[in-house]
Amino acid sequence: MKMLKTTLAVLTAAAALGATSFAQAGATLDAVKKKGFVQCGVSDGLPGFSVPDAKGNIVGIDADVCRAVAAAVFGDATKVKFSQLNAKERFTALQSGEVDVLSRNTTWTSSRDAGMGLVFAGVTYYDGIGFLVNKKLGVSSAKELDGATVCIQAGTTTELNVSDYFRANGLKYTPITFDTSDESAKSLESGRCDVLTSDKSQLYAQRSKLAAPTDYVVLPETISKEPLGPVVRKGDEEWFSIVKWTLFAMLNAEEAGLTSKNVEAEAKSGKNPDNARLLGADGEYGKDLKLPKDWVVQIVKQVGNYGEVFEKNLGKSTPLQIDRGLNALWNNGGIQYAPPVR
Repeated sequence: MKMLKTTLAVLTAAAALGATSFAQAGATLDAVKKKGFVQCGVSDGLPGFSVPDAKGNIVGIDADVCRAVAAAVFGDATKVKFSQLNAKERFTALQSGEVDVLSRNTTWTSSRDAGMGLVFAGVTYYDGIGFLVNKKLGVSSAKELDGATVCIQAGTTTELNVSDYFRANGLKYTPITFDTSDESAKSLESGRCDVLTSDKSQLYAQRSKLAAPTDYVVLPETISKEPLGPVVRKGDEEWFSIVKWTLFAMLNAEEAGLTSKNVEAEAKSGKNPDNARLLGADGEYGKDLKLPKDWVVQIVKQVGNYGEVFEKNLGKSTPLQIDRGLNALWNNGGIQYAPPVR
């Protein structure tokens, strides 16, 4: 009987602890509103995704996702603060509550989504691992890299995927790991390694920072799937839904032809039923998310639709000059697709 009472006491305490943990996990929106800003984890300097500009402002597509969340919650895209994190720091910072959302060119994988107390809210950028080499190396394919010395950023999926690729193709290589992407790129430039490997978007970004970018080429092979997107702590469905639908709102706005320039006029017109729902002129869809009625209007007006954000940070007018590719909308040759606001 004593053992039974002890067991019941332990189970009761565990249940209470679980309830407390869930309550804490579900309080992100309240905490964000109380402090007055979204704390966003971004990279430690990746052009096109998140990097300080000449004035010290963090710019890039990952940073803009966080600004869009702030616009949705506060009606003010400036109510966001950024924590620059390297690959090793990023998950701990989110798990510990140091940041409210991680928007840091981070690959969605099963172990990260199921085994780390985290959950991915969508895909900001469909990517894949590739290889950057100096043209002097004289190779045109990754299958010619037998015996190469390869620079890799530590704490990333790249380490495992590159190992799998070389082993599957019967190639040998020597990995050299670094904590930051800048260190990896500098080592390629200095000749310490023959190849820099990472997500292709990151390779284009790092190439743009080299002294002679045109001396380097990204090889044609893409050896993995790397869906990059925002991450939040598991157990807070309310905050998860807000981050997820912020990204979906940007995609739906592009599909509907809503831009930062015309969104306010479209919200007032109410002629198109789909746009009326999306922009808060019809229904209470913002209320469902505990957001203001015009949450999508504020996102698009202040930050832009997905296409605007992509072109501004990664597109043909930028040093990266990245094609939309898979990141074009589903009805324009890509696979970006968002459920409707309805």
